[in-house]
Amino acid sequence: MNIRKITTITEEITSEGGRTVDPPARVAVVAAVIENPWKGQGYVEDLTDGIEAVASDLGAELAPRVMKALGADLEAYGKAAIVGLNGEIEHGSALIHTLQFGNHFRDAARASTLLPAVEKRAPSGAVFDIPLKHFTDASIRSHHQTIEVRVADAPHPDEILIALAGAAQGRPQQRLAPLKTEQ
Repeated sequence: MNIRKITTITEEITSEGGRTVDPPARVAVVAAVIENPWKGQGYVEDLTDGIEAVASDLGAELAPRVMKALGADLEAYGKAAIVGLNGEIEHGSALIHTLQFGNHFRDAARASTLLPAVEKRAPSGAVFDIPLKHFTDASIRSHHQTIEVRVADAPHPDEILIALAGAAQGRPQQRLAPLKTEQ
């Protein structure tokens, strides 16, 4: 695995809808920009070798960094794969949609749900939204949220930007009724 850079973004929301958020709502994102393990190979039928070479090590690198940057107990999480223009969306999906990658974050957060994800092919500096959901029950509406991310110089055409995001709470000032009220 060849990592060019790791970017950490933290956000604290102290006011929402004209009201104080106390304690402040915290969200953290850690993104690694890596060389696409399939670069220059054309269409690859079986992506297993690249997955085995990268996914677990990448998850092990990013998960503890998100937990540390969050600085609080995690309640919601998500992931992203943004593939440079010379790659396929499937390259990013192959790395993040494997237990070899995701279990590092689930274990660090003591989570049990699948991580919601965004994948796309984009040029350097593309904006993307990472969806977040509750870490043990994806039907809890208060924790359905997104965080907008942009890494100015990534991904280059032969790179993949892989990110994990975590939130210490649901949306600030959330007040939707629980899903069970509609069932």
